[in-house]
Amino acid sequence: MSRVRVHNLSVSLDGFAAGAEQTLEAPFGHAGTRLVEWFFQTRAFNEMNGRAGGSSGVDDALAGTWGPGIGAEIMGRNKFGPQRGPWTDEEWKGWWGDNPPFHTPVFVLTHHPRPSLEMEGGTVFHFVDATPQEALRQAREAAGGLDVRIGGGPDTVRQFLAEDLVDHLHVAVVPIVLGRGERLWEGLEGLEQRFRVESVTTPSGITHMTFTRP
Repeated sequence: MSRVRVHNLSVSLDGFAAGAEQTLEAPFGHAGTRLVEWFFQTRAFNEMNGRAGGSSGVDDALAGTWGPGIGAEIMGRNKFGPQRGPWTDEEWKGWWGDNPPFHTPVFVLTHHPRPSLEMEGGTVFHFVDATPQEALRQAREAAGGLDVRIGGGPDTVRQFLAEDLVDHLHVAVVPIVLGRGERLWEGLEGLEQRFRVESVTTPSGITHMTFTRP
């Protein structure tokens, strides 16, 4: 069976994986880009966005495992956009422009389904009101035997971890303190017992932790 993977999930020292007060102008809330600066500087990030350049090394090597072998993604509505409640603007097509970097089917979890949205480059957003198990069933069917990525945000990742549906989790611990926002580890006591855990700290100050199902 295909694996369920989480990659490049940045977490502050105090356990927050997203800032508070997300808006159209502040996709990461009050955190700004502090959680993801390490990723933005890698070659893998630039390649994902059709650009050259960027850093190499361990940060880049781990960031680059995001794409290979992925056939579908599941994301929370807050990752897709800043709207809450019923859709008031179905013209919104996500943060990524006309050609998002996913190039696969993407299942957006929402209590307010809307028609699927086909983008350039093979990305198709499907808006589903589903449990983690049902969303994963749909994503696996669409992935055609390839792996499924849980793309975030932290609440979505936490739901899949709570249901023991994740086979591989890569967390990048960033040496900042946010003080508020969306916590990743809430309610997941003893999570480490399910996985083989490895970590490495890079010259950038990021500690990469991987949790892999034995």
